[in-house]
Amino acid sequence: ASDRASITVRDILAASPRQLVPQCGYQCISCCRVFPTLWSLKIHIQHSSQEGYSCKVYYRRLKALWEKEHKEQEAASSQG
Repeated sequence: ASDRASITVRDILAASPRQLVPQCGYQCISCCRVFPTLWSLKIHIQHSSQEGYSCKVYYRRLKALWEKEHKEQEAASSQG
């Protein structure tokens, strides 16, 4: 189910604290392309396969890993 979860702006920003390139915009941490706005980066991620990139797959996998880690942390804290 989490494999089909949509990538949000929050997910994009959480992916890398150094993602913001102040003079240029936002950098995709998958393909390293720079986009002028966060919205244009999100559109790129959503349509990356049409452009020959696998950025959407990368961000989805990253989000799934975060969700798994979050669940494991919750489970550990409830046991302790």
